[in-house]
Amino acid sequence: MMKAIVLGGTRGIGKAIAESLSSIGCDVFAASRKDIDTSDLNSVKNFIKKHKETDILVLNTGGPAPKQFHDVTEKDWQKYHNQLFLGFCLLLQKLKVRNGGYVFVITSNVIKEPNPRLIISSAYRLAFTAVFKVLSKELVSKNINCINIAPGPINTDRMKELVGDINKYAKSLPMKRLGEPSEIGNFVKSIVENKIKYLSGVTINFDGANSNSVL
Repeated sequence: MMKAIVLGGTRGIGKAIAESLSSIGCDVFAASRKDIDTSDLNSVKNFIKKHKETDILVLNTGGPAPKQFHDVTEKDWQKYHNQLFLGFCLLLQKLKVRNGGYVFVITSNVIKEPNPRLIISSAYRLAFTAVFKVLSKELVSKNINCINIAPGPINTDRMKELVGDINKYAKSLPMKRLGEPSEIGNFVKSIVENKIKYLSGVTINFDGANSNSVL
């Protein structure tokens, strides 16, 4: 039985991933904010002491409130530097992923097309993507696959906070709907269940053709 740790695993995309992995017999620990707060480095270190190793690690956390660049405070920068970047880096350094395992990170489509309203998320998620890409080349020697999932408009509480009227917003999208968390959950499940190993160091745009980015 493969062990999986899913951060942010009690709601939204994280919950959908946790449920999908559970459905194929994985022993899943769906971590809540009470279990680990990646903006608090002491919380991260305590989590690592309790959860020393796993087969599947899903790095997932909420994002900051929308702010323009000149409205971002020093406290904002410090908090989200930890939450979106340094906390994840410490987990990858100290929490062992067993040989043959998987690491998934849930980032955002802003790593492809930076959003001026989401300047903090754009900056730190892209910074972590660079670290994740470099690390993927190291971990592949242990047959550990690293996959970055960059969601676009997904039907979550976070998206409702960002756009307000979901139905109106959906009509502006190419597919005329938002993606569902379960679709990302099923994607992760399919990678693990089918033992797909020749896919690593990649960023998957999960955005229903919404992005204008070629790569």
